[in-house]
Amino acid sequence: MVVVPARVLVVDDERGMREVLSTILGRAGHSVVTAADGQEALQLIGSDIFDLVITDLKMPGRVGGMDVVRAVKDIAPDTVVLVLTAYATLEVGIEAVKLGAYDVLTKPFNNDQVVLTVKKALDAKRLTVENLLLKRELKGQASFENLVGTSEGMQKVFTLIRRVAETSSTVLVCGESGTGKELVARAIHYNSPRRERPFVTVNCGALPEPLLESELFGHMRGSFTGAVSNKEGLFEVANGGTLFLDEIAEAPPGIQVKLLRVLQEPEFRRIGGTHTIKVDVRIIAATNKDLNKAVAQGLFREDLYYRLNVIPITLPPLRSHPDDIPLLAQHFLTVFGQKANKPALTVAPTAMRALQQHEWRGNVRELENVLERVVALAPGPEITLDDVAQWVRESSPNGEPKAPADIPPEGLDLECLINGIERGLLVRALERSGGVKKEAARLLKLNTRSLRYRLDKYDIEPADGASAAPEEDEGEEGD
Repeated sequence: MVVVPARVLVVDDERGMREVLSTILGRAGHSVVTAADGQEALQLIGSDIFDLVITDLKMPGRVGGMDVVRAVKDIAPDTVVLVLTAYATLEVGIEAVKLGAYDVLTKPFNNDQVVLTVKKALDAKRLTVENLLLKRELKGQASFENLVGTSEGMQKVFTLIRRVAETSSTVLVCGESGTGKELVARAIHYNSPRRERPFVTVNCGALPEPLLESELFGHMRGSFTGAVSNKEGLFEVANGGTLFLDEIAEAPPGIQVKLLRVLQEPEFRRIGGTHTIKVDVRIIAATNKDLNKAVAQGLFREDLYYRLNVIPITLPPLRSHPDDIPLLAQHFLTVFGQKANKPALTVAPTAMRALQQHEWRGNVRELENVLERVVALAPGPEITLDDVAQWVRESSPNGEPKAPADIPPEGLDLECLINGIERGLLVRALERSGGVKKEAARLLKLNTRSLRYRLDKYDIEPADGASAAPEEDEGEEGD
């Protein structure tokens, strides 16, 4: 487990007390800054960054301990505050907690008690942050829960994930949209020594540059319009853990420069800040674009590319490993079936072949979405070809169904294949004709009687509201 020391501000008008607390907390691994009165504390709080503030309650001057508590919660609300006093009463404790203090320490104190209270306060802060991150992850995470696949390509990916997880090296995950790049990043993090620390995600293409800079590096109060308080950046939040930079190819040039700096020297400054913050963060970046080409076109910094591409992991598109589709399909049927109270769903062989023959340009995410719709609308426990056909059409570039290039080793159900092709052509003809059966029959070189027979055979109806032209029986034609 990665131990992350805290930055602590001790505020007390007694020099001896400041020195004692500095020694105690320093031995516990924390970095300590001191202030001799409330006024000095306010200056430090406004210009520096602290994880925790310990302030004496009664101090000379116009700024007392309660004023320090108010200032901390106003300027840096995420900072934890402990109040130190020799005059502890119930009323004092209630007032301090109402203002946002975590706890009250009474003088004289036991050294171990101070260390324990500080640890509890920092753990409480960490837990709050991690709960917020977990809620964000649950809202944004892909609904497929783990990596699934037995194909050679996916097994190579799994092997690489296991090897990479034990290191702290930067990883670049490449692959088409929907292949599961964030899922790979999570697998690396949660199988690494950093698993107990946060996994933080940010989409580099979702925010304009100023907001993305603030999100990544944080800002100080007053550094720009709307900066009403100090804000930690995601690098700070992910300290000791992993920061996942999704859509890294979309990062603006100014952000690329700053990211390069953090990768070279693990430190940065908040926007408007003067204090350098050192962090221990593992970077995993992901892109669906060719970064080599982006570098050649001058759209992405070459030096940043080499810093990110320490260990590349390339995810294969789903169409390159169709043998994994049955396993993925059953996984999604189980997940969505349980949610829809349909726990025993199966897939008919003809429907599974249709799924395996589909191109899946949206990859695993598209398969997931299709099966969620199919589960919601399926009338029975078996997913049939008809259930799948309205959502999935295996087609060539001109939109017409295509047959497999060769007979697979397990054989081929020719009748089902022909029926599938015929059904696809009928649906396509109706779409092109706007639902006018006579025009659809002309496109297919059929008479209207033959068209009607085939539409009834496959239970196909023109789209609602389609215009109906008068139908004429033109005599049977050779089919």
